[in-house]
Amino acid sequence: MSTGKFITLEGGEGAGKSTQIARLAQWLRSAGHTDVVMTREPGGSPGAEVIRELLVNGEIDRWDGVTEVLLHFAARRDHVMKTIEPALGRGAWVICDRFADSTRAYQGIVQGAGLDVVEAAYDLAVGDLEPDLTLILDLPVETGLARAAERGGSDRYERMGHAFHEALRGAFLKIAGDHQDRCVVIDATGDEDAVEAAIQSAVTSKWP
Repeated sequence: MSTGKFITLEGGEGAGKSTQIARLAQWLRSAGHTDVVMTREPGGSPGAEVIRELLVNGEIDRWDGVTEVLLHFAARRDHVMKTIEPALGRGAWVICDRFADSTRAYQGIVQGAGLDVVEAAYDLAVGDLEPDLTLILDLPVETGLARAAERGGSDRYERMGHAFHEALRGAFLKIAGDHQDRCVVIDATGDEDAVEAAIQSAVTSKWP
C-alpha cells in the first residue's frame, strides 16, 4: 500500500505550475521531507517521454480526442508503474505537473471524447491510485496565454485558440466543483509569492 503523498497541479497554459512545483518541493524539503519527487505529464518516465513527443508536437488536428485519451493513458500507465508508485511506496512526496484531470478537461470535456471514455481508460491503466490533493491554478485565459508566449515556443495545445482555452478553464473549474474532496482552486493571478502562499495554505489544511 502506498505510504507517501501524491499532489497534482493542474490548470491551463501559463498558469505557473512548473514554477510552483519547484517552490512547493523546496518548502517540503525545508520542512524535513527529504524524499520529494517532482515529475510531469505527459512524461515522467522514459517510455512516457517518448509518447509525450507525439502529443505535444505536430499539427493541432493530428489526433482526435479518443486517440489522445489512449496516448495519454499509455504514457500515464508507464509513468505510474515506473515513477509514481515506486516513489509513493517508499514514502516519498510526489508532486506532478498534470495528471488525469488534464485528460478529463482537455480530451474528455473540451475535445469531446467524453468523461466515460476517460474513466474507463483510467480504470484500465491506473486502477485505484488517485491524487491525495489536486491544486488547480486558475487565471484568465489572456493572462495565461501571454505568460506561455513569454516562455518562447508553443506546443500543440498552446496553439489551439482562445475559444478552446476558455472552454478548458471552465472544464477545470467543473472538475474542481465535482471533486471538492481533493481539489482546491488556487488564484494564480497574483505574483509567484502570493500563489506559493496559497498553495502552502492548501497543503497545510490537508495535512496539519
